Amino acid sequence: MSDTTTAENTQEPRLVTETGIDQRIADIIEPVLVPMGYQLVRVRLSSQNGATLQIMAERLDGTMTVEDCETISTAISPVLDVEDPVDREYHLEVSSPGIDRPMVRKSDFSRWAGHLIKCETSVLVDSRKRFRGTIVSADDEGFTIERDQPAAGEEPRVVIPFTAFAEGRLILTDDLIRDALTADKKAKAAQSAQGMAANENFEDEDSPIN
Repeated sequence: MSDTTTAENTQEPRLVTETGIDQRIADIIEPVLVPMGYQLVRVRLSSQNGATLQIMAERLDGTMTVEDCETISTAISPVLDVEDPVDREYHLEVSSPGIDRPMVRKSDFSRWAGHLIKCETSVLVDSRKRFRGTIVSADDEGFTIERDQPAAGEEPRVVIPFTAFAEGRLILTDDLIRDALTADKKAKAAQSAQGMAANENFEDEDSPIN
C-alpha cells in the first residue's frame, strides 16, 4: 500500500468546517494536503495586514515543524493561484494549530483528555451554549467535561454530543504546555526511528548478494 493511500484512509473528518470563501479554500487545498500526509485543521481569511489567509494544519501524529509549513505553502500556492478563490491580494500564512489549539476532530478530545477547554454548542445543552471545564472522557458520540465553575443547581459534569458541538479550543495552562511538549518529543522520536528503519531497509536492499 502506498503512503498516499495510507494517508487517505487514515484521514478523520472534521467536526468543525468552514463556510463561504473559507470553505471554498478548504475544498481546494485539502485534496493537496491529504496525499502529503497532513490534515487540515482550519482555514481563515481575515483582514489582518490587508488580507491574510491563515491555514492551520498538522501531521497525523499532531506534529508540525517550520519545514512542514514551508512544504505546505510551496504545495498549495500554485493551486490557489490557478483556482484564484480570493479576489484581492493576500498574505499566505501556514502554521501549526498551536498548544491552545482549536478542537476540530473527535480524536482531539481523547488525545487531550484531562485538560481545560472552552467551547460553544449550536443548541442548548443542559440549558447552556457556552462551557468551560476539564475534558473527562470522550467516545464516538460526544465528550464529558467537569465544569470548573458550575452555577448553583448545575451538575458538575455535562455530556456534550458531537452533533451539538460548534467550536472550542484548549485553554493554555502549565500542564497543557508540559504535556504538549512531551507529546511532540515522543512523536518526533517515533518519526526519527521510522526514518532510521527505512534507511536500514534501503541499505539492505542495495547490499550485494553473495
